[in-house]
Amino acid sequence: MEVVEAFYSRVEENDAKVNAFLRLTKEKALEEARRVDIAVKREERLGRLAGLPIAVKDNICVKGVEVTCASKILAGYRPPYDATAIAKIKAEGGIVMGMTNMDEFAMGSSTENSAYGPTRNPWSLDRVPGGSSGGSAAAVAARMSPLALGSDTGGSIRCPAAFCSVVGLKPTYGAVSRYGLIAYACSLEQIGPIARTVKDCALLFSVIAGRDPRDSTTLEPPRRLEPESLEGDASRVKLAVPKELVHGVDPRVEERFWRAIHKLEELGASYSEVSMPNLKYSLAAYYVIAMSEASSNLARYDGVRYGYRAKVEGDWSEVYARTREEGFGPEVKRRIILGTFALSAGYYGRYYLKALKVRALVKRDFQEILSKFDVVASPTMPTPPFKLGEKVKDPLSMYMMDVDTVPVNLAGLPALSVPCGFVDGLPVGLQLIGNYFDEERLFKIALALEDELRIYERKPPLS
Repeated sequence: MEVVEAFYSRVEENDAKVNAFLRLTKEKALEEARRVDIAVKREERLGRLAGLPIAVKDNICVKGVEVTCASKILAGYRPPYDATAIAKIKAEGGIVMGMTNMDEFAMGSSTENSAYGPTRNPWSLDRVPGGSSGGSAAAVAARMSPLALGSDTGGSIRCPAAFCSVVGLKPTYGAVSRYGLIAYACSLEQIGPIARTVKDCALLFSVIAGRDPRDSTTLEPPRRLEPESLEGDASRVKLAVPKELVHGVDPRVEERFWRAIHKLEELGASYSEVSMPNLKYSLAAYYVIAMSEASSNLARYDGVRYGYRAKVEGDWSEVYARTREEGFGPEVKRRIILGTFALSAGYYGRYYLKALKVRALVKRDFQEILSKFDVVASPTMPTPPFKLGEKVKDPLSMYMMDVDTVPVNLAGLPALSVPCGFVDGLPVGLQLIGNYFDEERLFKIALALEDELRIYERKPPLS
């Protein structure tokens, strides 16, 4: 119980500055912590997460706890069930400590598109924490939670992990159940873990991974990950560095990236620069697919069944239109409109089908490279964390921040962001991309680098 209370004390100290949490479940969490204490005294079998508090992104359902996707349109919605990932965490004794801030409906790269205000980066409060899982990453970076869940549709775990100097995994598509994840783009998104260290990230992943009959896209991994016996090992690892994922990156970020690659070389790895020509089309294809799926998925928010309903007289269509106008923020509206256009008669084949063909080409590029190499490596983000408000009025500039992360989601591969240094006190992340269900290899390589750099020992400048 003392552990849970200590983390809530950190929240009380620092979250007014950071705004990582939207709501806390302190009373319920302390009750669960007491049960763990009783189980310890009785020498009962404890789960792998017994007594550990976990922050949860506000688009993952926790039974009886308000979940809003950081949007006004879902205000007051309390799901009557747990997401599968949450049920697995609870079964292992993990304790949900609260819901974290995010870009509305996971649409963004900065956690500024929230109906409840932006989250700030613990390393520099005038900078963004990345998005859309910025609240989860900031909570872990600020030592307000040891572990967190996020979701990754185009980089939404890896981006904030890089910007906040924590470890974040986007699992293989189908490795973790999406049951209970409020949908944005179903063919792209995955729930994944965020933690301060590689072993902690591996532990949480091992708990939430596995087949779920309630999500037909899930598969049982070929082998079970054993995080307790995980050891860092980069020897004889063959790394591929695609020129397309390094070209155009901020020179300071590129320097830190190559420094990390050379450190892995010292640990026994080798690397080759390669070309993956279809990656240059991946950002455009991703946004067509993601916005099209968002247009379809978000049609359900009609002001009738749950969530916000506009106070307006008129027929159903008037209530529907006004509810969505008032309930959704500008970025969500933008993506719904663009997705609806891409799916409309006369444009479906021109945009959506063409994007699906590009997706197949990107996947083929990765398959060819990963048949010759063990892992693909790149900077996680093209720049250090940018200032709050810097890109809000320039959507295309914001979308470009995803240039190194979205190809992974198109291909359905696992990718891990691990801290690799700082630029003027601002964090930089290294992205490791593996073959399907090869998360264990990614963890081993990242752990070897982490053991050398020991960046997790550095604390953000909060009181």
